[in-house]
Amino acid sequence: MDIDTIVTENVEIHVDETPTVSSLDPDKSKAEFAWTLQATWQLVKTRLEMDQDFDQPVCKKKKLWETVAERVTAKIRTFESNDVTVKAYECDLKWRNMLATYRKNAERAKRLGVQSVHWEFFKAMHEVLGKSRDEIEAQRRTKLNGTKLGKSIASKRFTPILPTPSHTTAPFASRPPQDVLQLYMELQERKMTMWAQQKALEERKIEAINNLARAISSLSQSQNSVQLPKE
Repeated sequence: MDIDTIVTENVEIHVDETPTVSSLDPDKSKAEFAWTLQATWQLVKTRLEMDQDFDQPVCKKKKLWETVAERVTAKIRTFESNDVTVKAYECDLKWRNMLATYRKNAERAKRLGVQSVHWEFFKAMHEVLGKSRDEIEAQRRTKLNGTKLGKSIASKRFTPILPTPSHTTAPFASRPPQDVLQLYMELQERKMTMWAQQKALEERKIEAINNLARAISSLSQSQNSVQLPKE
């Protein structure tokens, strides 16, 4: 009797401790996402294919990462048959970490050579991210050469825009060197004349002040002589 009771109690405890998953909670019913090697490769390929979109001066990075997440999710479900959903922020964060690793390996490749790098994603990323601006522009022009847009651009002739001469330099540009020298001498002569006139005016002011001082002095002396007491 005691043994049956103990077994029954153990069974009841075991059933109560078993977690149940509700079908109404979609996040818990789906498999938890983790970056596998295949998923990482899908992220690298998708992000590199959209590198020109991310490199535009004006673009919405959030929308682009949402597109990356949708494409990676679709490829993972096709190749791995997993009902997982990759979020945009997960792709962004994973790519930032991979970009930091790529830059470290790129520095190592510069110092020791490409053969010293054994990271499996380096070659694919370096073919796109390792190109300079000149190489990218040359590649873009090569692609445009065979298209209608490239032919139309090549056939157009552009007229260079020359700077407009200022109004102050126009009179001097039409004068020969001798006239310019003569004009300079005339200006210097005018300056000397103005300086002489100003000097004469200053001398007149000084003379007037001296005359006024003499007049005041003589007037003071005459007043003193008048006020002397008679003996």
